Amino acid sequence: MRSIIRTEQAPAPVGPYNQAIAASGKMLFVAGQIALHPQTGQIVGEGDVTQQTQQVLSNLQAILAEAGASFSDVVKTTVFLADMNDFAAMNTVYATAFGEDSAPARACVEVARLPKDVRVEIDCIAVLPE
Repeated sequence: MRSIIRTEQAPAPVGPYNQAIAASGKMLFVAGQIALHPQTGQIVGEGDVTQQTQQVLSNLQAILAEAGASFSDVVKTTVFLADMNDFAAMNTVYATAFGEDSAPARACVEVARLPKDVRVEIDCIAVLPE
């Protein structure tokens, strides 16, 4: 079983993908989110990884909520940074959503370029509550 998850509280996809897919009623695969404001479609915090990470987490939270999940249900994230020098600033904001006691497994990589030249993109996998 496969269900598409969509919410207007997060940016609409900018390509041929969905915000998230719930699989077998148990797993939620959330597409990478960037710092797009859901209503305006504009980048938030141009060049500021702190503001961009806050917006990315807000977008992820909205998609998780639409599927009936929260940050505590996330089991894996991948963080893509345009510059690894932004790691500490991103990590400080990231920690507001994922505390040490419930933080998911995570990979973090520096990439050559991100969509719309943002500083950060994050995707996640969650286990949907029963």
